[in-house]
Amino acid sequence: MDLQRVTSLVSRVFFVGSFALLALAVLEKIANFLGYTFLGATGYVSSRLLEFAVILLIFVIAILLRQIREELKTRKA
Repeated sequence: MDLQRVTSLVSRVFFVGSFALLALAVLEKIANFLGYTFLGATGYVSSRLLEFAVILLIFVIAILLRQIREELKTRKA
């Protein structure tokens, strides 16, 4: 498995994971407004889940920028 496939796989997993965390954060916030909770005593509030989602998306952006840079280098040479 070469580096291109690994970065592509990691990028896709992080992208899906970030949207899953975003959906969970939104559902948790709605549940909190209604007086319920999904996460219980885990200690994670919806804003913390949103932070994790943003961190994963930043990694996806960094991986994509790296892939673009490598593609531009190969086109120049």
